Amino acid sequence: MRSMQDMIRQPIVTIMGHVDHGKTTLLDTIRGSAIAAREAGGITQAIGASIIPLSTIQTVCGNLLEKLQFKITLPGLLFIDTPGHAAFVNLRKRGGNLADIAILVVDINEGLMPQTKESIEILKQYKTPFIVAANKIDLVDGWRSQKMPMVQSLASQSPQTIQKAETKLYELVGQLFEMGLNADRFDRVSDYTKQIALVPVSAKSGEGIPELLMMLTGLAQRFLEKKLETSKDSPGKGTILEVKEQKGLGKVLDVIIYDGRLSVNDQIIIGTLGKPISTRVKALFEPSEHQEMREKKAKFDPVKSVTAATGVRVVALDVENAVAGMPLIVSTGDDARVMADVMSEVGEVVMESDGDGIIAKADSLGSLEALVTLLRQRGITVRKTGIGPISKKDLSDAEAIAVSDPLHGVVLAFNLEKPELQSSAGVFVHDVIYRLIDDYDAWKQKQQKALELSKLDRLVKPCKLELLKGYVFRQNNPAIVGVEIANGTLRSNTPLMNKEGRELTVVKGIQLEQENVDEAQKGKRVAISLPGVTVGRQLNEGDIIYSMVSEEDFRQYKDHKEHLSDDVKLVLKEIAEIMRQKNPMWGV
Repeated sequence: MRSMQDMIRQPIVTIMGHVDHGKTTLLDTIRGSAIAAREAGGITQAIGASIIPLSTIQTVCGNLLEKLQFKITLPGLLFIDTPGHAAFVNLRKRGGNLADIAILVVDINEGLMPQTKESIEILKQYKTPFIVAANKIDLVDGWRSQKMPMVQSLASQSPQTIQKAETKLYELVGQLFEMGLNADRFDRVSDYTKQIALVPVSAKSGEGIPELLMMLTGLAQRFLEKKLETSKDSPGKGTILEVKEQKGLGKVLDVIIYDGRLSVNDQIIIGTLGKPISTRVKALFEPSEHQEMREKKAKFDPVKSVTAATGVRVVALDVENAVAGMPLIVSTGDDARVMADVMSEVGEVVMESDGDGIIAKADSLGSLEALVTLLRQRGITVRKTGIGPISKKDLSDAEAIAVSDPLHGVVLAFNLEKPELQSSAGVFVHDVIYRLIDDYDAWKQKQQKALELSKLDRLVKPCKLELLKGYVFRQNNPAIVGVEIANGTLRSNTPLMNKEGRELTVVKGIQLEQENVDEAQKGKRVAISLPGVTVGRQLNEGDIIYSMVSEEDFRQYKDHKEHLSDDVKLVLKEIAEIMRQKNPMWGV
């Protein structure tokens, strides 16, 4: 039995998806406002939050809610409009995400795109349930838009259009299955705890929107009710969406309150990159119904207090160091404990260690948390993290790491600009975390190969030479002879041995076409100088001789055989066979 002070709050809904797939248009259709049309290029420029009261949901859904066969007690829905895939991570709270449920918008004609896949991975990471809005159904060839429920509208299309729509839906189901998700059209789902509902919609015409809202409301009511319980009297908890300047008020905080109550004059603790801020709420402003709290022309009403879940603008002193994604918590007297909790929470994300690893940077606490989590999932160690632009110190730190650990002397930056500062350190910047990590992985593999090749380059080069008949230019002191490189690479200072494995001499000089060279490749005929030997004694015309590869060098080559050509492998095999005549375990 719920007490009088306990209540069910609005579920926090986030809309995610690939750029231009219709996120803002979808929310715009639900709200009946004109935000999407006014936004630059039709692409969302900032996170937004709007409360859609139950009365609006009932109006939009008509009699569809009656089909759920249970009473809706939710007060409404709080929508967060997310640009692309990345801003969802700003909606962080300790141990998870603010979003209770998400709508993943997918263009039914394009299917899953890179940012859609990123969104799915992040939703899975935070265990956030979601519904797929298969948008732009009206662009399926032959589609006729009609004012009727989606299932009826689908059934009333021409057979060819029905076939095309079904094919596109099942292509989408297949793509989701490849990502480990079981999905089906919403009216065919038998178990909502195991399957993801796909709702065909047109954000432009409004078709399918009632079904989408019905599914969202029904699923939230059915499966999230316990999670949505809050108390009017419990201390408010929130997350900062944005810190901004407002004329006449100075720095203000746009905050999502996800639990309890926040009131004017409350003492609040706010996380920062240093010591948490302890300050008092001077004023609160709440967006009017159907308003976008971060839209420039949105109207705000001053209020004395707010209860979860809501978006609210907080005016307080000394908030200059507040950062997006940071926690905001009401303190009821024990400031020291709350500050310690907040510092501990921020410290789990923003850290510096003496261990191995890369430097990770992001534009907010939530972005950084998502980046670090995904890096660790991929087995990439993190030595230092930070919020804000890549600094000169970040680059010098990365350069210092690279001296002893070249594969980790890099900066990985999510949602940040590439710095103009010159640096020898690797700097990777992307607005899709998975692309960022993939770019680093590809670079790391390339560098690993370069490092291994560099190590191999310092070893004695395997080669096989034939002393050419009629090309003895001097017999000794030093002997100068013409040879053909039968296989491998001949380099100056290479020790040589005969076919019995006996050491002969060292190559002191190489001439190719009367020019001194440091090395020559397979197939070349060169003159070489050989001190300490006499042609006719230790060497004879027509002899086959080899470079004398040490057992240690041989093992190094064996350990990195993937970098060796077939020719080099063949020479090494012949050298090993010669050496194993004396020692069968040589190089094993």
